[in-house]
Amino acid sequence: MSVGSRKSGADDGKREAAEPSTLRLDKWLWFARVIKSRTLAAGLVVDGRVRINRDKVEKPSHPVRPGDVLTVGVGDRVRILKVVAMGHRRGPATEARLLFEDLTPPPSSVSRPPEVPSREPGSGRPTKRDRRLIDRLTLDDD
Repeated sequence: MSVGSRKSGADDGKREAAEPSTLRLDKWLWFARVIKSRTLAAGLVVDGRVRINRDKVEKPSHPVRPGDVLTVGVGDRVRILKVVAMGHRRGPATEARLLFEDLTPPPSSVSRPPEVPSREPGSGRPTKRDRRLIDRLTLDDD
């Protein structure tokens, strides 16, 4: 194609606005703000912490399509996300929430750590007697 026969710039805007049918997994995770950077998203995939439709994914370049269900282990949480849209940029969080439907069940109250006894601020370091009383409260009765 010669330089003189190039189409006008108005057509380029139409191609840019069209949403792709597939997108790289690492890029989608970044667009949807599941992870802070594409590098971290790629590392998550390589470490085996991402599944698409229950199949483990090993490459960050794996294509993602609308309707796919992603299981992502982020930190100490597992998130289940259904892909709704692809997106064309990493926009604000309100825009990112439109890219997926969160199917993650709410956290159960069973996994909550036990409450730690607290002391009043400014009461100082516990004495030996205080420590023994605290131990009696926290240790299981055998």
